[in-house]
Amino acid sequence: MTLTWSRPSPDRDPGRFAGGMRYLVNGEVRDWKGASMEVHSPVYQPDGRGGLAKRVLGPCALLDAGVAKQAMEGAVKAYDSGRGKWPTASVTERIRHVETFLDRMEARRLEVARLLCWEVAKPWADALREFDRTVAYGRDTVSALKELDRASSRFTLDSGFFAQIRRSPFGVALCMGPYNYPLNEMYTTLLPALVMGNTVVAKLPRLGMLCNLPLLDAFAESFPPDVVSILTGEGSTVVTPLVESGAVDILAFIGSSKVANLIIQKHPRPNRLRTILGLGTKNPGIVLADADLKSTVDECVRGTMTFNGQRCTALGLIFVQRRIADAFAEHFSAAVASLRSGMPYEDGVTLTPLPEEGQVQRMSRLVEDAVAKGARVLNPGGGASDRTWFHPAVVYPVDRRMDLWTHETFGPVVPIAVFDDPREPLEWLAASPYGQQAALFGRDPAVVGPLVDALVNQVSRVNLNSQCQRGPDTFPFTGRKDSAEGTLSVTDALRVFSIRTLVASKADPSNTEVVQAVLRERTSRFLTTDYLF
Repeated sequence: MTLTWSRPSPDRDPGRFAGGMRYLVNGEVRDWKGASMEVHSPVYQPDGRGGLAKRVLGPCALLDAGVAKQAMEGAVKAYDSGRGKWPTASVTERIRHVETFLDRMEARRLEVARLLCWEVAKPWADALREFDRTVAYGRDTVSALKELDRASSRFTLDSGFFAQIRRSPFGVALCMGPYNYPLNEMYTTLLPALVMGNTVVAKLPRLGMLCNLPLLDAFAESFPPDVVSILTGEGSTVVTPLVESGAVDILAFIGSSKVANLIIQKHPRPNRLRTILGLGTKNPGIVLADADLKSTVDECVRGTMTFNGQRCTALGLIFVQRRIADAFAEHFSAAVASLRSGMPYEDGVTLTPLPEEGQVQRMSRLVEDAVAKGARVLNPGGGASDRTWFHPAVVYPVDRRMDLWTHETFGPVVPIAVFDDPREPLEWLAASPYGQQAALFGRDPAVVGPLVDALVNQVSRVNLNSQCQRGPDTFPFTGRKDSAEGTLSVTDALRVFSIRTLVASKADPSNTEVVQAVLRERTSRFLTTDYLF
Protein backbone atom coordinates (compact mmCIF):
# COMPACT_ATOMS: atom_id res chain seq x y z
CA MET A 1 0.00 0.00 0.00
CA THR A 2 1.43 3.35 -1.04
CA LEU A 3 0.48 7.01 -1.04
CA THR A 4 -0.06 8.79 -4.32
CA TRP A 5 1.71 12.12 -4.67
CA SER A 6 -0.38 15.13 -5.66
CA ARG A 7 0.67 18.62 -6.61
CA PRO A 8 -0.04 21.16 -3.83
CA SER A 9 -1.93 24.35 -4.55
CA PRO A 10 0.39 27.39 -4.60
CA ASP A 11 -1.09 28.83 -1.41
CA ARG A 12 -0.10 25.68 0.51
CA ASP A 13 3.40 25.28 -0.90
CA PRO A 14 6.13 26.91 1.25
CA GLY A 15 8.69 26.86 -1.55
CA ARG A 16 12.28 26.83 -0.38
CA PHE A 17 12.39 28.55 2.99
CA ALA A 18 15.16 31.16 3.12
CA GLY A 19 15.04 31.97 6.83
CA GLY A 20 16.49 28.82 8.31
CA MET A 21 19.98 30.24 8.86
CA ARG A 22 18.77 32.91 11.26
CA TYR A 23 18.59 32.92 15.05
CA LEU A 24 17.74 35.40 17.81
CA VAL A 25 20.33 36.36 20.43
CA ASN A 26 20.98 39.60 22.34
CA GLY A 27 17.85 41.13 20.87
CA GLU A 28 19.10 40.75 17.28
CA VAL A 29 18.07 38.40 14.49
CA ARG A 30 21.44 37.25 13.18
CA ASP A 31 22.60 35.28 10.15
CA TRP A 32 24.56 32.10 10.83
CA LYS A 33 27.53 31.28 8.61
CA GLY A 34 28.51 27.99 10.19
CA ALA A 35 27.30 24.39 10.07
CA SER A 36 23.79 23.65 8.87
CA MET A 37 21.44 20.82 7.98
CA GLU A 38 19.01 20.47 5.10
CA VAL A 39 15.48 20.07 6.42
CA HIS A 40 13.59 17.38 4.53
CA SER A 41 9.84 16.97 4.58
CA PRO A 42 8.53 13.44 5.16
CA VAL A 43 6.56 14.04 1.96
CA TYR A 44 8.09 12.37 -1.11
CA GLN A 45 7.61 13.96 -4.52
CA PRO A 46 8.88 13.32 -8.07
CA ASP A 47 12.60 14.03 -8.33
CA GLY A 48 12.58 14.75 -12.06
CA ARG A 49 14.47 11.54 -12.87
CA GLY A 50 11.56 9.13 -12.73
CA GLY A 51 11.87 8.49 -9.00
CA LEU A 52 10.70 10.00 -5.72
CA ALA A 53 12.67 11.97 -3.12
CA LYS A 54 11.90 13.80 0.10
CA ARG A 55 11.03 17.44 -0.49
CA VAL A 56 13.87 19.72 0.64
CA LEU A 57 12.43 22.66 2.58
CA GLY A 58 15.67 24.56 3.09
CA PRO A 59 18.72 24.78 5.35
CA CYS A 60 18.61 25.26 9.11
CA ALA A 61 21.44 26.53 11.31
CA LEU A 62 23.26 24.13 13.59
CA LEU A 63 24.40 26.64 16.17
CA ASP A 64 27.40 25.98 18.36
CA ALA A 65 28.19 26.20 22.07
CA GLY A 66 29.52 29.73 21.62
CA VAL A 67 26.11 31.01 20.52
CA ALA A 68 24.46 29.12 23.37
CA LYS A 69 26.82 30.82 25.79
CA GLN A 70 25.97 34.25 24.35
CA ALA A 71 22.27 33.54 24.74
CA MET A 72 22.67 32.44 28.35
CA GLU A 73 24.91 35.36 29.27
CA GLY A 74 22.36 37.72 27.77
CA ALA A 75 19.47 36.12 29.66
CA VAL A 76 21.39 36.28 32.94
CA LYS A 77 22.28 39.91 32.30
CA ALA A 78 18.69 40.86 31.45
CA TYR A 79 17.41 39.14 34.59
CA ASP A 80 20.23 40.62 36.71
CA SER A 81 19.37 38.64 39.83
CA GLY A 82 15.82 39.93 39.63
CA ARG A 83 16.86 43.58 39.34
CA GLY A 84 16.68 43.84 35.54
CA LYS A 85 14.15 45.99 33.72
CA TRP A 86 12.11 42.97 32.61
CA PRO A 87 11.64 41.19 35.98
CA THR A 88 10.93 44.52 37.71
CA ALA A 89 8.58 45.76 34.99
CA SER A 90 4.96 46.20 35.91
CA VAL A 91 2.40 43.62 34.86
CA THR A 92 0.96 46.25 32.52
CA GLU A 93 4.29 46.67 30.75
CA ARG A 94 4.92 42.96 30.30
CA ILE A 95 1.42 42.37 29.00
CA ARG A 96 1.86 45.15 26.46
CA HIS A 97 4.97 43.48 25.06
CA VAL A 98 3.25 40.08 24.82
CA GLU A 99 0.18 41.54 23.12
CA THR A 100 2.41 43.35 20.62
CA PHE A 101 4.10 40.05 19.82
CA LEU A 102 0.78 38.23 19.36
CA ASP A 103 -0.41 40.91 16.93
CA ARG A 104 2.78 40.53 14.88
CA MET A 105 2.55 36.76 15.10
CA GLU A 106 -0.92 36.70 13.56
CA ALA A 107 0.42 38.41 10.45
CA ARG A 108 2.60 35.31 9.74
CA ARG A 109 -0.22 32.77 10.04
CA LEU A 110 -0.10 31.25 6.55
CA GLU A 111 3.69 31.18 6.34
CA VAL A 112 3.95 29.33 9.65
CA ALA A 113 1.09 26.94 8.77
CA ARG A 114 2.68 26.01 5.44
CA LEU A 115 5.96 25.10 7.10
CA LEU A 116 4.18 23.23 9.89
CA CYS A 117 2.19 21.25 7.32
CA TRP A 118 5.24 20.21 5.30
CA GLU A 119 7.85 19.90 8.05
CA VAL A 120 6.00 17.39 10.26
CA ALA A 121 3.26 16.33 7.77
CA LYS A 122 0.50 17.92 9.83
CA PRO A 123 -2.83 18.02 7.95
CA TRP A 124 -3.49 21.52 6.63
CA ALA A 125 -6.59 22.12 8.74
CA ASP A 126 -4.72 20.97 11.85
CA ALA A 127 -1.75 23.22 11.04
CA LEU A 128 -4.05 26.25 10.88
CA ARG A 129 -5.80 25.09 14.03
CA GLU A 130 -2.51 24.74 15.91
CA PHE A 131 -1.50 28.26 14.95
CA ASP A 132 -4.86 29.75 15.94
CA ARG A 133 -4.95 27.83 19.20
CA THR A 134 -1.48 29.10 20.07
CA VAL A 135 -2.48 32.73 19.54
CA ALA A 136 -5.67 32.16 21.54
CA TYR A 137 -3.60 30.58 24.33
CA GLY A 138 -1.43 33.69 24.43
CA ARG A 139 -4.42 36.01 24.68
CA ASP A 140 -6.06 33.82 27.31
CA THR A 141 -2.80 33.90 29.27
CA VAL A 142 -2.92 37.69 29.27
CA SER A 143 -6.52 37.64 30.52
CA ALA A 144 -5.63 35.16 33.26
CA LEU A 145 -2.74 37.34 34.41
CA LYS A 146 -5.01 40.36 34.63
CA GLU A 147 -7.35 38.38 36.87
CA LEU A 148 -4.42 37.17 38.98
CA ASP A 149 -3.15 40.73 39.28
CA ARG A 150 -6.56 41.96 40.45
CA ALA A 151 -6.72 39.30 43.14
CA SER A 152 -3.22 40.13 44.43
CA SER A 153 -3.73 43.89 44.56
CA ARG A 154 -5.38 43.63 47.98
CA PHE A 155 -3.65 43.61 51.37
CA THR A 156 -4.13 40.83 53.92
CA LEU A 157 -4.38 41.50 57.68
CA ASP A 158 -3.73 38.61 60.07
CA SER A 159 -2.45 38.26 63.66
CA GLY A 160 -1.22 41.83 63.89
CA PHE A 161 0.56 41.76 60.51
CA PHE A 162 -0.45 43.14 57.15
CA ALA A 163 0.96 41.87 53.88
CA GLN A 164 0.64 42.02 50.16
CA ILE A 165 1.13 38.68 48.43
CA ARG A 166 1.98 38.64 44.74
CA ARG A 167 3.82 36.43 42.29
CA SER A 168 7.42 37.14 41.25
CA PRO A 169 9.50 35.69 38.41
CA PHE A 170 11.71 32.73 39.07
CA GLY A 171 14.76 33.54 36.94
CA VAL A 172 16.12 32.27 33.64
CA ALA A 173 13.96 29.69 31.85
CA LEU A 174 15.05 27.13 29.26
CA CYS A 175 12.04 26.10 27.14
CA MET A 176 12.11 23.08 24.83
CA GLY A 177 9.15 21.76 22.85
CA PRO A 178 8.36 18.51 20.96
CA TYR A 179 8.07 17.85 17.24
CA ASN A 180 4.43 16.77 17.21
CA TYR A 181 3.19 20.22 18.29
CA PRO A 182 6.34 22.27 17.65
CA LEU A 183 4.51 25.59 17.76
CA ASN A 184 1.76 25.16 20.35
CA GLU A 185 3.69 23.18 22.95
CA MET A 186 6.63 25.57 22.73
CA TYR A 187 4.47 28.62 23.29
CA THR A 188 2.42 27.16 26.13
CA THR A 189 5.60 27.39 28.21
CA LEU A 190 7.46 30.26 26.54
CA LEU A 191 4.67 32.87 26.74
CA PRO A 192 3.74 32.28 30.42
CA ALA A 193 7.42 32.29 31.34
CA LEU A 194 7.90 35.65 29.63
CA VAL A 195 4.79 37.40 30.86
CA MET A 196 5.63 36.47 34.48
CA GLY A 197 8.96 38.31 34.19
CA ASN A 198 11.42 35.50 33.52
CA THR A 199 14.00 35.75 30.77
CA VAL A 200 13.85 32.85 28.31
CA VAL A 201 16.18 30.84 26.11
CA ALA A 202 14.15 28.64 23.74
CA LYS A 203 15.69 25.63 21.98
CA LEU A 204 13.54 24.59 19.02
CA PRO A 205 12.87 20.87 18.38
CA ARG A 206 14.96 19.16 15.72
CA LEU A 207 11.77 18.36 13.82
CA GLY A 208 9.73 21.55 13.71
CA MET A 209 12.48 24.16 13.73
CA LEU A 210 11.62 25.93 10.50
CA CYS A 211 7.96 26.59 11.34
CA ASN A 212 9.02 28.70 14.33
CA LEU A 213 11.61 30.80 12.51
CA PRO A 214 9.26 33.19 10.63
CA LEU A 215 8.48 34.65 14.08
CA LEU A 216 12.04 35.69 14.98
CA ASP A 217 11.51 39.29 13.82
CA ALA A 218 8.27 39.51 15.80
CA PHE A 219 10.15 38.50 18.95
CA ALA A 220 13.01 40.93 18.30
CA GLU A 221 10.61 43.82 17.67
CA SER A 222 8.32 43.04 20.63
CA PHE A 223 10.66 42.39 23.56
CA PRO A 224 13.67 44.17 25.06
CA PRO A 225 17.14 42.79 24.21
CA ASP A 226 18.08 39.46 25.84
CA VAL A 227 14.63 38.87 27.31
CA VAL A 228 14.11 36.04 24.81
CA SER A 229 16.55 34.11 22.63
CA ILE A 230 15.61 31.49 20.01
CA LEU A 231 18.16 28.78 19.14
CA THR A 232 18.34 25.89 16.70
CA GLY A 233 20.80 23.02 16.54
CA GLU A 234 21.69 19.72 18.16
CA GLY A 235 20.67 19.35 21.78
CA SER A 236 24.04 17.93 22.83
CA THR A 237 25.79 20.98 21.35
CA VAL A 238 23.38 23.73 22.38
CA VAL A 239 21.48 22.51 25.44
CA THR A 240 24.37 20.92 27.33
CA PRO A 241 26.38 24.14 27.82
CA LEU A 242 23.22 26.02 28.77
CA VAL A 243 22.40 23.60 31.57
CA GLU A 244 25.99 23.01 32.66
CA SER A 245 26.39 26.75 33.22
CA GLY A 246 24.15 26.41 36.27
CA ALA A 247 22.35 29.59 35.24
CA VAL A 248 19.11 27.87 34.23
CA ASP A 249 16.53 28.31 36.98
CA ILE A 250 13.55 26.71 35.23
CA LEU A 251 13.51 23.84 32.75
CA ALA A 252 10.35 23.47 30.69
CA PHE A 253 10.76 20.34 28.60
CA ILE A 254 8.28 18.23 26.65
CA GLY A 255 9.68 14.94 25.38
CA SER A 256 10.87 11.62 26.79
CA SER A 257 11.70 10.99 30.44
CA LYS A 258 15.06 9.57 29.36
CA VAL A 259 16.12 12.84 27.72
CA ALA A 260 14.68 14.90 30.57
CA ASN A 261 16.75 12.96 33.11
CA LEU A 262 19.92 13.43 31.04
CA ILE A 263 19.33 17.19 30.87
CA ILE A 264 18.62 17.55 34.58
CA GLN A 265 21.74 15.55 35.48
CA LYS A 266 23.86 18.10 33.62
CA HIS A 267 22.82 20.88 36.01
CA PRO A 268 25.44 21.45 38.74
CA ARG A 269 22.73 22.26 41.30
CA PRO A 270 19.65 20.24 40.29
CA ASN A 271 18.02 20.93 43.66
CA ARG A 272 17.72 24.57 42.56
CA LEU A 273 16.22 23.69 39.18
CA ARG A 274 12.45 24.04 38.90
CA THR A 275 11.16 21.58 36.30
CA ILE A 276 7.99 21.61 34.23
CA LEU A 277 8.00 18.35 32.30
CA GLY A 278 5.60 16.72 29.85
CA LEU A 279 6.89 13.20 29.29
CA GLY A 280 5.86 9.74 28.12
CA THR A 281 2.38 8.26 28.27
CA LYS A 282 0.35 5.19 27.50
CA ASN A 283 -3.18 6.29 28.24
CA PRO A 284 -5.68 3.45 28.58
CA GLY A 285 -9.19 3.38 27.23
CA ILE A 286 -11.54 1.22 29.32
CA VAL A 287 -14.70 0.18 27.48
CA LEU A 288 -17.38 -1.41 29.66
CA ALA A 289 -19.96 -3.82 28.30
CA ASP A 290 -22.79 -1.27 28.51
CA ALA A 291 -20.95 1.48 26.62
CA ASP A 292 -22.67 3.02 23.61
CA LEU A 293 -20.84 1.23 20.81
CA LYS A 294 -21.07 3.87 18.08
CA SER A 295 -20.09 6.91 20.13
CA THR A 296 -17.34 4.95 21.91
CA VAL A 297 -15.82 3.82 18.61
CA ASP A 298 -15.98 7.39 17.27
CA GLU A 299 -14.21 8.77 20.34
CA CYS A 300 -11.59 6.03 20.35
CA VAL A 301 -10.82 6.51 16.66
CA ARG A 302 -10.21 10.22 17.26
CA GLY A 303 -8.25 9.38 20.40
CA THR A 304 -5.91 7.04 18.54
CA MET A 305 -5.71 8.39 14.99
CA THR A 306 -5.59 12.18 15.35
CA PHE A 307 -2.24 13.23 13.83
CA ASN A 308 -1.42 9.55 13.31
CA GLY A 309 -1.49 8.92 17.06
CA GLN A 310 1.55 11.17 17.55
CA ARG A 311 0.19 12.82 20.69
CA CYS A 312 1.03 12.39 24.34
CA THR A 313 -2.74 12.42 24.96
CA ALA A 314 -3.40 9.57 22.49
CA LEU A 315 -5.07 6.38 23.67
CA GLY A 316 -2.23 3.87 23.90
CA LEU A 317 -4.13 0.67 24.77
CA ILE A 318 -7.89 0.05 24.60
CA PHE A 319 -9.29 -2.46 27.10
CA VAL A 320 -12.72 -3.80 26.10
CA GLN A 321 -14.97 -5.97 28.25
CA ARG A 322 -15.24 -9.44 26.75
CA ARG A 323 -19.00 -9.39 26.02
CA ILE A 324 -18.59 -6.65 23.40
CA ALA A 325 -14.89 -7.02 22.54
CA ASP A 326 -15.35 -8.69 19.13
CA ALA A 327 -18.06 -6.24 18.08
CA PHE A 328 -16.02 -3.24 19.23
CA ALA A 329 -12.91 -4.44 17.41
CA GLU A 330 -14.91 -5.04 14.20
CA HIS A 331 -16.57 -1.60 14.25
CA PHE A 332 -13.33 0.12 15.25
CA SER A 333 -11.44 -1.55 12.43
CA ALA A 334 -14.08 -0.49 9.91
CA ALA A 335 -13.96 3.10 11.17
CA VAL A 336 -10.17 3.22 10.81
CA ALA A 337 -10.44 1.78 7.29
CA SER A 338 -12.74 4.68 6.34
CA LEU A 339 -10.19 7.37 7.27
CA ARG A 340 -8.64 9.20 4.35
CA SER A 341 -4.90 8.93 3.77
CA GLY A 342 -2.93 11.40 1.71
CA MET A 343 -0.59 14.33 1.52
CA PRO A 344 -0.88 16.74 4.47
CA TYR A 345 -1.78 19.70 2.23
CA GLU A 346 -4.85 17.93 0.81
CA ASP A 347 -8.30 18.72 2.19
CA GLY A 348 -10.01 16.11 4.32
CA VAL A 349 -6.89 14.07 5.05
CA THR A 350 -6.46 12.42 8.45
CA LEU A 351 -3.54 10.03 7.93
CA THR A 352 -0.23 11.40 6.66
CA PRO A 353 3.47 10.37 6.48
CA LEU A 354 5.46 10.08 9.71
CA PRO A 355 8.20 12.69 10.23
CA GLU A 356 10.39 10.94 12.80
CA GLU A 357 13.34 8.96 11.47
CA GLY A 358 12.91 5.21 12.08
CA GLN A 359 9.29 5.52 13.21
CA VAL A 360 7.92 3.37 10.39
CA GLN A 361 10.37 0.60 11.24
CA ARG A 362 9.48 0.83 14.94
CA MET A 363 5.76 0.55 14.18
CA SER A 364 6.43 -2.49 11.99
CA ARG A 365 8.43 -4.22 14.74
CA LEU A 366 5.64 -3.70 17.28
CA VAL A 367 3.04 -5.17 14.93
CA GLU A 368 5.26 -8.11 13.93
CA ASP A 369 5.94 -8.92 17.60
CA ALA A 370 2.23 -8.97 18.43
CA VAL A 371 1.30 -11.10 15.41
CA ALA A 372 4.07 -13.58 16.19
CA LYS A 373 2.58 -14.00 19.67
CA GLY A 374 -1.00 -14.58 18.56
CA ALA A 375 -2.63 -11.23 17.75
CA ARG A 376 -4.19 -10.33 14.40
CA VAL A 377 -4.20 -7.16 12.31
CA LEU A 378 -7.88 -6.54 11.69
CA ASN A 379 -8.05 -3.69 9.19
CA PRO A 380 -7.27 -4.20 5.49
CA GLY A 381 -3.69 -3.20 4.69
CA GLY A 382 -2.91 -2.57 8.33
CA GLY A 383 0.83 -2.37 8.92
CA ALA A 384 1.75 -1.88 5.27
CA SER A 385 4.44 0.74 4.74
CA ASP A 386 6.16 2.74 2.02
CA ARG A 387 9.10 5.02 2.86
CA THR A 388 7.70 7.42 5.52
CA TRP A 389 4.15 6.11 5.20
CA PHE A 390 2.72 3.54 7.64
CA HIS A 391 -0.84 2.34 7.18
CA PRO A 392 -2.61 2.18 10.56
CA ALA A 393 -2.76 -1.24 12.18
CA VAL A 394 -5.55 -2.32 14.53
CA VAL A 395 -4.04 -5.19 16.53
CA TYR A 396 -6.34 -7.60 18.42
CA PRO A 397 -6.29 -9.20 20.92
CA VAL A 398 -3.18 -7.90 22.68
CA ASP A 399 -1.94 -9.46 25.91
CA ARG A 400 0.92 -9.05 28.39
CA ARG A 401 3.36 -11.16 26.35
CA MET A 402 3.50 -8.52 23.61
CA ASP A 403 5.53 -5.32 23.46
CA LEU A 404 2.35 -3.39 22.63
CA TRP A 405 1.14 -4.19 26.16
CA THR A 406 3.62 -1.74 27.69
CA HIS A 407 5.42 0.23 24.93
CA GLU A 408 4.30 3.74 24.08
CA THR A 409 3.51 3.56 20.36
CA PHE A 410 3.32 7.28 19.49
CA GLY A 411 2.12 6.28 16.06
CA PRO A 412 -0.74 4.70 14.10
CA VAL A 413 -0.81 1.30 15.82
CA VAL A 414 -3.84 0.60 18.01
CA PRO A 415 -3.66 -2.34 20.44
CA ILE A 416 -6.98 -3.69 21.74
CA ALA A 417 -7.08 -5.99 24.78
CA VAL A 418 -9.91 -7.98 26.37
CA PHE A 419 -10.86 -7.98 30.06
CA ASP A 420 -13.49 -9.69 32.21
CA ASP A 421 -13.19 -7.88 35.53
CA PRO A 422 -12.75 -4.06 35.59
CA ARG A 423 -9.99 -4.57 38.13
CA GLU A 424 -7.78 -5.93 35.33
CA PRO A 425 -7.19 -2.58 33.54
CA LEU A 426 -6.81 -0.94 36.96
CA GLU A 427 -4.03 -3.39 37.82
CA TRP A 428 -2.38 -2.73 34.45
CA LEU A 429 -2.46 1.01 35.15
CA ALA A 430 -1.10 0.60 38.67
CA ALA A 431 1.89 -1.30 37.25
CA SER A 432 2.44 1.18 34.41
CA PRO A 433 5.21 3.80 34.76
CA TYR A 434 2.80 6.33 33.23
CA GLY A 435 -0.12 8.20 34.69
CA GLN A 436 -1.37 11.04 32.51
CA GLN A 437 -4.98 10.25 31.58
CA ALA A 438 -7.54 7.51 31.10
CA ALA A 439 -10.76 7.30 29.08
CA LEU A 440 -13.67 5.42 30.65
CA PHE A 441 -16.69 4.39 28.58
CA GLY A 442 -19.82 3.10 30.29
CA ARG A 443 -23.30 3.96 31.59
CA ASP A 444 -23.99 2.07 34.82
CA PRO A 445 -23.32 4.46 37.74
CA ALA A 446 -22.80 1.53 40.09
CA VAL A 447 -19.77 0.49 37.99
CA VAL A 448 -18.61 3.87 36.67
CA GLY A 449 -18.51 5.60 40.07
CA PRO A 450 -16.06 3.22 41.81
CA LEU A 451 -13.88 3.09 38.68
CA VAL A 452 -13.67 6.88 38.63
CA ASP A 453 -12.61 6.85 42.28
CA ALA A 454 -9.84 4.37 41.52
CA LEU A 455 -8.67 6.11 38.36
CA VAL A 456 -8.35 9.62 39.79
CA ASN A 457 -5.65 8.33 42.14
CA GLN A 458 -3.67 6.89 39.22
CA VAL A 459 -3.98 9.58 36.52
CA SER A 460 -4.46 13.34 36.42
CA ARG A 461 -7.57 13.34 34.22
CA VAL A 462 -10.38 10.86 33.69
CA ASN A 463 -12.33 11.39 30.48
CA LEU A 464 -15.83 9.99 30.83
CA ASN A 465 -17.22 8.70 27.53
CA SER A 466 -14.71 10.81 25.59
CA GLN A 467 -11.17 10.53 24.26
CA CYS A 468 -8.11 11.66 26.19
CA GLN A 469 -7.17 15.24 25.36
CA ARG A 470 -5.49 18.38 26.60
CA GLY A 471 -8.16 21.02 26.07
CA PRO A 472 -9.82 23.20 26.98
CA ASP A 473 -6.62 25.07 27.85
CA THR A 474 -8.22 26.41 31.02
CA PHE A 475 -8.25 22.87 32.48
CA PRO A 476 -5.18 21.58 34.38
CA PHE A 477 -2.79 19.53 32.24
CA THR A 478 -0.33 17.34 34.11
CA GLY A 479 0.36 13.73 34.99
CA ARG A 480 1.60 11.31 37.61
CA LYS A 481 4.63 9.03 37.80
CA ASP A 482 6.82 9.30 34.67
CA SER A 483 4.26 11.25 32.64
CA ALA A 484 4.70 14.80 33.91
CA GLU A 485 5.98 17.18 36.55
CA GLY A 486 4.33 20.53 37.15
CA THR A 487 0.91 21.61 35.92
CA LEU A 488 0.10 23.52 32.77
CA SER A 489 -3.05 25.36 31.77
CA VAL A 490 -3.69 29.01 31.08
CA THR A 491 -3.74 29.80 34.81
CA ASP A 492 -1.48 27.05 36.18
CA ALA A 493 1.35 27.98 33.81
CA LEU A 494 1.48 31.47 35.32
CA ARG A 495 1.97 29.87 38.72
CA VAL A 496 4.62 27.32 37.78
CA PHE A 497 6.76 30.03 36.16
CA SER A 498 6.61 32.24 39.24
CA ILE A 499 6.84 32.08 43.01
CA ARG A 500 4.61 33.59 45.68
CA THR A 501 6.35 36.52 47.30
CA LEU A 502 5.08 38.91 49.96
CA VAL A 503 5.89 42.14 51.70
CA ALA A 504 4.80 41.97 55.36
CA SER A 505 4.97 44.27 58.32
CA LYS A 506 3.60 44.71 61.79
CA ALA A 507 0.40 46.67 61.62
CA ASP A 508 1.50 49.71 63.62
CA PRO A 509 1.01 53.36 62.60
CA SER A 510 4.62 54.02 61.56
CA ASN A 511 4.75 51.03 59.20
CA THR A 512 1.32 51.82 57.82
CA GLU A 513 2.47 55.36 57.04
CA VAL A 514 5.53 54.08 55.10
CA VAL A 515 3.46 51.69 53.03
CA GLN A 516 0.81 54.31 52.32
CA ALA A 517 3.51 56.71 51.12
CA VAL A 518 4.95 54.07 48.77
CA LEU A 519 1.48 53.41 47.38
CA ARG A 520 0.59 57.08 47.07
CA GLU A 521 3.83 58.06 45.34
CA ARG A 522 3.96 54.83 43.27
CA THR A 523 7.64 54.21 44.03
CA SER A 524 7.25 50.40 43.86
CA ARG A 525 5.93 48.19 41.07
CA PHE A 526 5.45 45.26 43.46
CA LEU A 527 3.87 47.09 46.36
CA THR A 528 0.86 48.62 44.65
CA THR A 529 -2.91 48.51 44.69
CA ASP A 530 -3.18 49.35 40.99
CA TYR A 531 -4.53 46.58 38.82
CA LEU A 532 -5.58 45.96 35.24
CA PHE A 533 -9.22 45.97 34.17
